[in-house]
Amino acid sequence: MTSAHPPPAPGRELSNPPTDGISNLRFSNHSDHLLVSSWDKTVRLYDASADSLRGEFMHGGPVLDCCFHDDSSGFSASADNTVRRIVFSHGKEDILGRHDAPVRCIEYSYAAGQVITGSWDKTLKCWDPRVVATAGRQVNVYDLRNMSQPEQQRESSLKYQTRCVRCYPNGTGYALSSVEGRVAMEFFDLSEASQAKKYAFKCHRKSEAGRDIVYPVNAIAFHPVYGTFATGGCDGFVNVWDGNNKKRLYQYSKYPTSIAALSFSRDGRLLAVASSYTFEEGEKPHEPDAIFVRSVNEIEVKPKPKVYPNPPA
Repeated sequence: MTSAHPPPAPGRELSNPPTDGISNLRFSNHSDHLLVSSWDKTVRLYDASADSLRGEFMHGGPVLDCCFHDDSSGFSASADNTVRRIVFSHGKEDILGRHDAPVRCIEYSYAAGQVITGSWDKTLKCWDPRVVATAGRQVNVYDLRNMSQPEQQRESSLKYQTRCVRCYPNGTGYALSSVEGRVAMEFFDLSEASQAKKYAFKCHRKSEAGRDIVYPVNAIAFHPVYGTFATGGCDGFVNVWDGNNKKRLYQYSKYPTSIAALSFSRDGRLLAVASSYTFEEGEKPHEPDAIFVRSVNEIEVKPKPKVYPNPPA
């Protein structure tokens, strides 16, 4: 799908970016604050609207994920096996606990009031969203009221390693992306009618000299208002999709390098894009790591109404 308008600039580049690969970035649920974790052992807090660095927190190893608790604190997952709570205003951090291997992902559940972490030690831990993708191709679905065992254990419908998994805003299912340029749309309800709605599609690919070049899809972010979603790939492109109507709505102009992470602000007005080489082709010269914040135009993310042909007279 091509747009009739020339693509806008990639967005405003934030100053003081991380000095190594960006592992994740997330907007707050309460403001335009943006939390960014990086392989340079830091978690950075930005005010994305004002382009100001509000805080920088050093860790003992690369930071593989981060999330907000509220506007005054957040949590981080580090390769030094620690799970940390960061209090922004006091500039301090404390260790919530440890895994036996690097901590790969972290989420805060407002419903359960718990921090949930997943580690390369193959465990999930809850500290005081419902889908967890594992290193193979398993997907475990948990009810947060009973974390002792998964409610469902499934195999990914994609053939290759999972890169990203995100629940639908309406809670009916999840989108899952893989290293082989595909996204699967899945549903929790195991009834035949619901399972008949699931599908997968190819994206972040290009043809060159008759060969299909396939790029990993690293990031998925759902728009909080319209339920459409953006994907980011190692091809440097961000695409916006209407999952219900199986259509691509928009493609932004190419970013300098791989898209490592994406996040919409709480009202969907802003999209943060981490342009950061993810070493999918090993060590090589690459563009510097950068965070772009772009204003989102409704036309880019709003589903287009279906046009029905006029019935015959």
